[in-house]
Parts: sequence; structure tokens; C-alpha cells
Amino acid sequence: MQNRFVQILIWLGLIIVFTSISVGIGLVVLGMDQSTAALKWMQFLQTVAVFMLPPIVAAWLWDTQHKPFTWLHIDQGADWKTFLMAVLIMLCAVPAINLMMDLNGRIVFPKSLDFIENYLRSKEDQLALLTQRLMHADNVEMLVVNIALLALIPAIAEELSFRGVLLQIISPLSPRQSTIAKHVAVWVSAILFSAIHMQFYGFFARMFMGAVLGYMFIWTGSLWVPIVMHFTNNAFAVLAYYFSDETGGNSINYADTLGAGTTWWLGVLSLITVVVLMIITSRGQLRYDRRTRIQ
Repeated sequence: MQNRFVQILIWLGLIIVFTSISVGIGLVVLGMDQSTAALKWMQFLQTVAVFMLPPIVAAWLWDTQHKPFTWLHIDQGADWKTFLMAVLIMLCAVPAINLMMDLNGRIVFPKSLDFIENYLRSKEDQLALLTQRLMHADNVEMLVVNIALLALIPAIAEELSFRGVLLQIISPLSPRQSTIAKHVAVWVSAILFSAIHMQFYGFFARMFMGAVLGYMFIWTGSLWVPIVMHFTNNAFAVLAYYFSDETGGNSINYADTLGAGTTWWLGVLSLITVVVLMIITSRGQLRYDRRTRIQ
């Protein structure tokens, strides 16, 4: 195993290289075009350049047999019951995530730090407007494009980076790793996963989601499990927005507020349900790991 510091430097170096290439391609092909189509192309290029290509190339360099998908644990699958449980956990987590978003949004800074709060809230508003532009779809064909661009590709790319690379740099998936090291790896990768989105008022919700994805990766030994969960969460948001657009805006409000405000109790119930399902998954997968000795 290479030195962790060296691995991080290689990974960050690859991110810089591929990001520079993507920016260059964007400027040459799209120029200063600010249309929604151009923004979607830039979103695609940046997602691939920052989150997808660097982990694959880095894993190819790190694996002694140059098998990046083996190093990333993406060549390992899971049975249908595991995937079904993973999707169920993610759907059950929606009200809990909404509750955390709501509580996070209620944070008020001291008067002396008003300028920071105003800046963070203005950035939040800007990102919300950008998200609305990217999610808007006039027809089913565009909806399919949005699911691919905003749900499928980010799910694969971000899981490759944060669970496939970052988590394993901190604590490689191996029965020899201590329990404490695994917990540290899950939470550090979850914190950075949330921080990279640069949205303070959604920080705790994304950190919670990142932790759930991290534990599922460790317990199952397959990167496809958190990928499917990540895709489920993103696709739910894209579909909710699309049907809200079609019906005048009611669906997305309901989907975003279920578990928050007066329905806070649903958020608490959701959190308890997710914890129980995670415990059940953990116990089942630990027995599975002991039989198969996933390395």
C-alpha cells in the first residue's frame, strides 16, 4: 500500500489535470454560451473530469495488476436483497434528510457575522436557481437526459471519488482494518463529500447521507450499492421536480418539506427507521463477510 499522502497528491494532481482539460474543452466548444444546454454540457464535463476520471486513473496506478475496478470494488456485485434494502433505506431517509435541511436552514449567525450569513444565503439562492435551470424539462426525452446528467452520472462519479478512493485511502476495505479506522474513514469521507458541494445550509443532511453510503459500502464490499442509493436519491429529486413543473409546483414543495416543519415527527420516525434498517443490514452483511472473506 502506497503512502496515504502520496496517494492524495496523485489523486489531487489528476483532478487538476482533468479539470484543466475540461475547462479548455468547454471554452473551445461552448465559448461564453450561457444557455441551459451549454450549462448542462459543462455540468457533464466537470462531473467526469473532477469525480470520474481521476479515481479510475489513480486506482489503475495504485493497483499492482493495473485493475482499477478491482481496487475500487466496482467489479463486485451484491444480491438483489441487498440492493432492495439499499433502495428502501434511501427512500426512507428522505424525510430525515428534509428535517436536517430544515434545521440546518434555521441556523442564525451572530450579528457580527452577518456578512458571512448573507454571503452563504446568497450563494444558496444562486445554486438553487442554477439547479432549477438544470432540472427543467419540457418533455419526457429531456427528463431522461436530466436523470442521466443529474442522477446517474453524478452517482457513479461521486461514489468513485468519495467512497471508492477517499474512504479507502483512509481505511482500505479489509477485515484487518480496525473498527475505529472504518468509522473514521466513513465520517471523514462524509464530511468532505458534503463540504465539496459548497452549500452550508445543506451540510448536515449531505453529511448524514454520505455516512449512510459509506457504511453500506464497507458492509457490502461493493461500490455498486452506494451508487444505486445515490442514484435513487438524485433521481427522486429530478422526478419530483419534473412532476411539480407539470402540476404547477405542488409536488416538489411536498417532496422537499415532508419531514420538516409541522411534519417534523415524520423526519424523526424516518431517522429511526433508517438506523434500524442499517443495523439489520450491518448484522446480515457481517455474517456474509465472515463466510466469503471479502478483501
